[in-house]
Amino acid sequence: MARGHQKLQSQQKNAKKRAEMKKAKGHDQKTAAKAALVFTCAVCRMPDPKTFKQHFESKHPKSPLPSELEGVEA
Repeated sequence: MARGHQKLQSQQKNAKKRAEMKKAKGHDQKTAAKAALVFTCAVCRMPDPKTFKQHFESKHPKSPLPSELEGVEA
């Protein structure tokens, strides 16, 4: 009954290999996009600080500038 034991070992080895490949495959595009949105307008969600400041000054002039945009040059 040696083949039964070999079969079990082969299945375990294959499962481990698949798990490693799935882990190494990386992330999906949706989670990467969420991680990239560090600076966000509550309405429009701008991705980088320079664009966000320009957007905020032109589209929301009456609102006070957020603290994270005070040092950014547009």
